[in-house]
Amino acid sequence: MFETIGQNIVSGVLVGTLYGLAALGLSLVFGVLKVLNIAHGELIMLGGYSAFWIFNLYGIDPFFGLLLVIPLLFMVGWVLHKGLFSAVVKSDEEERIKNSMLIGFGLTLILQSVAIQLWTADERSITTAYATASLELAGIRLPVVRLAGLIIALLAVIGLELFMNRTYWGKAMRATAENWETASLTGINIQKIYLMTFALSAALAGVAGTLVSVSFSVNPAIGLSWTLKALIVVVLAGLGSIPGTLLAGVLLGVAESASAYLVGGAYRELVGLFLFLIILSIRPQGLFGGGRG
Repeated sequence: MFETIGQNIVSGVLVGTLYGLAALGLSLVFGVLKVLNIAHGELIMLGGYSAFWIFNLYGIDPFFGLLLVIPLLFMVGWVLHKGLFSAVVKSDEEERIKNSMLIGFGLTLILQSVAIQLWTADERSITTAYATASLELAGIRLPVVRLAGLIIALLAVIGLELFMNRTYWGKAMRATAENWETASLTGINIQKIYLMTFALSAALAGVAGTLVSVSFSVNPAIGLSWTLKALIVVVLAGLGSIPGTLLAGVLLGVAESASAYLVGGAYRELVGLFLFLIILSIRPQGLFGGGRG
């Protein structure tokens, strides 16, 4: 019994780190640009397909393939912001969320349709030589693929935290998130910061998409479910804490795993929505909100 409980907790942690990673880009864009990119899940989908085709066409291991996926999705984010979202951030903050949701909804439909035309609606996943390999510790099975995903998620969080606190661009993003008008008066190019933030968000989505393609599968319709997961995590964590976003993802993963064990897998998805409503009602700023990461 204790081994079963331990296995469920570990599984929840491993999946939860992926939830947290998927939410990082969404949180970053919402915190800095004050827009809600509901097409974030589609960027995760594109990252997953990129990793899949890099592996199948060129035989590049998906974890090494990140060296190609990250700059590719960075450029996708760059183009999307230039072509679509740059107009949104020029409006008042009160209008940004509404307008960004409309654009994001349209972009979701377009990217889904393009993905179906290019790659059909079939499920795709990356099967490596070590796909079924696992380690065992105290009777608990640790899949190698998901352990690698955990390490990558931690590296992404650490890297983003260092970037936001130690580099000019990161500090400029933090200043813009706090008050874009004051940041502008200090000489920060706000539009360039918005562009860099959106592109970085897309790159993070590419990392998450790669891990999804290895741990689960990708198809043109996965975007909505991953956007919802990311949104739940953002609400749980609140804005301003990068490590907090990862911890909130872990909380969601463990809660889902525990509910599947206690009441069955059919109720797994409801747990996230329940937590979403509870935290939004009791603590709107989130569990770790209140400061800037």
